[in-house]
Amino acid sequence: MKNIFIYSILAVVLPLLFLGCPLSSSGECEFTYVADENRAVRPLSGINLGNALEAPNEGEWGVILQAEYFTIIRNAGFNYLRIPIRWSNHAADDPPYTIDAGFLARVDWAVNEALTEGFITIINIHHYEEIMSDPAGHKDRFLALWSQIADHFKDYSANLYFEILNEPNDQLTTALWNQYLNEAITLIRGSGGSNDTRKLIVGTANWGGISSLNDLTIPTAAQDANIIVTIHYYSPFQFTHQGAEWVTGSDAWLGTTWTGTAAETAAVQSDFNAVKDWADNHNRQIFLGEFGAYSAADNCSRITWTEYIVEQAEARDFIWAYWEFCAGFGVYNRDILAGAWCEELLDALIPE
Repeated sequence: MKNIFIYSILAVVLPLLFLGCPLSSSGECEFTYVADENRAVRPLSGINLGNALEAPNEGEWGVILQAEYFTIIRNAGFNYLRIPIRWSNHAADDPPYTIDAGFLARVDWAVNEALTEGFITIINIHHYEEIMSDPAGHKDRFLALWSQIADHFKDYSANLYFEILNEPNDQLTTALWNQYLNEAITLIRGSGGSNDTRKLIVGTANWGGISSLNDLTIPTAAQDANIIVTIHYYSPFQFTHQGAEWVTGSDAWLGTTWTGTAAETAAVQSDFNAVKDWADNHNRQIFLGEFGAYSAADNCSRITWTEYIVEQAEARDFIWAYWEFCAGFGVYNRDILAGAWCEELLDALIPE
C-alpha cells in the first residue's frame, strides 16, 4: 500500500513539475526543477521583475510581487534587480500630476524589499505609451513624475539607481529624447539628498537599441561620472520573439532555432564590439538592461543563446539583467508547488 500511495502521488506531481517550461521536442535540455538554493553572487548579474508593476495594474499580466521573490532571486546569485514601473497609469492627468499614494507605497515596499536583500536596485519609468505618441503633450507630466520620484527617494541608499525612461520610440524622436533626457538629469541632480551623485541609467531612442548609441547626447563623463548607458538586445528578433502574442506575425517564426553557429555568434560579437567601442570612447559603463528569448522557442536554443549572451556581455564588463523572472520569458515557475527555477536556464545565467 505504501508503494501504491507513493506512485499515486508521483503520477500527480511529476506532470505538474513541467508546467510553464515547455520541453524541447528532441527531449534534450529538459528542465529539472529544484528547490531554491544558495549560489555565489555574481557581480555583473541581474534580472527584471517584469509583468508586475509595469502592467496597467499589478496582477493584470499575471504577476503580483511576493516578499519571498526577493530572497529567492538573491539566493540564486543575482546582484542587480530591475523593477519596471508604469507610473503614468497611477498619476493624475492634470498638474501637478500627483502620483497615487497607494501605488507609491507599493513601489516603496518593493524597493525596500530589494535593498534589504542587498540588491543594487533599479527603478524606471516603463510603458509610458502616451509620451511616445504625444511627446509635447506629456513632457511636463514626465518631468513632474521624476520630480516626485526623485524627491521621495532622495535619502535612499546609493544602491538605488534611477533609469530615466524605458525604450523611447515613435514620436519621441532622437532629438526630442536628448532634450527631455537632459532636462530630467538636471532635475534629478538638483533634487537634493543623494540624488546629486546617484547612478542614473539612460537609454537610446528607437527602442533602446544599439543602432542609436552614436545619436545619444548626454553629459560627458568628466561632467557627470555617475551615468550608466543601457541597451536592450533581442537579436535575432525572429528567434527571441517567435510566438509572442503581442508581435504581429510572430507565429510564422515558430521553430526558429539558435544553435551557436559561426554566423550567429559572429553577429552577436559584432554588435557587442560596437557597443564596447562606444563605451570605451565615452568612458561609460554599459548596462544590458534587457535580453531574453520567449518561451515559445525550443529550450536548447533558449539556453544556448542565453548562455552566449551572458558570456559575451561579461567578457566586455557589461552589467546585465535578464528579461524576466517569472512570466513569458521567465526562468522561474511561480505556479508549481512552492515555485521553482528552470534549472538549465538558470545555469545559463548563473553557472553553479
